[in-house]
Amino acid sequence: MVDFAQDLPEFLHIYLPLSRFSSSNFDNETDESAVGALSYETAFEDPLLAEIGFAVVSELKTETSAGGLLVGALASSLAARLLQKHVSASRTPLFPRRRHQGLDQRRLFRVLDYIDANLEGDLSLECMATIACLSRYHFARAFRQAVGESPHRYVSAKRLERAKTLLIRGDRPLVDIALALNFSSQANFTRAFKQATGQAPGQYRQTAGSQPSKSSLTDVRQSLSVFA
Repeated sequence: MVDFAQDLPEFLHIYLPLSRFSSSNFDNETDESAVGALSYETAFEDPLLAEIGFAVVSELKTETSAGGLLVGALASSLAARLLQKHVSASRTPLFPRRRHQGLDQRRLFRVLDYIDANLEGDLSLECMATIACLSRYHFARAFRQAVGESPHRYVSAKRLERAKTLLIRGDRPLVDIALALNFSSQANFTRAFKQATGQAPGQYRQTAGSQPSKSSLTDVRQSLSVFA
């Protein structure tokens, strides 16, 4: 039970299951005794933990198409920070050294194909990491090195392209497009699409339906990153 001395305008509670502290979540093996050494603490400050929390709150308030991937990555960072900063230094080293190879072209193409095939559905960092045969933590870094951006930003850009295609292709209801692209509602989809393109989905359908799209994926990522 937690008591507060005064009313708070906002309160964020984050729960991390034990699976978030497993070795599959990090670049190296995790010492199980280190996880067991974590204990409840109050009234401590950690700027990095605060920034992670703010990022989670931002996603909760302003939903994005790849928010699930972003929150998953933030959860991994949160778990790593807790182990790094709040475990006794006298314990066995948290992360014994273990070498990993990067994301080679064959595995990268396999992941990109998987993303393309599952844009209209749920994409998780864990599934992509499994396809790449890497830990979640190592996959996120290796993907950024290979592609030039994080998995969630890449998926956001691809989903924006898919949204434009679906809007131009026919009269599919906007709510169906929104749900297919992993938004919880048509309103959230409309907000994100308008923020990224300057037009509501219905307006884009009317104005761009008869015109070939001239924007490249690179242009989308550079100028419409707010969709992420």
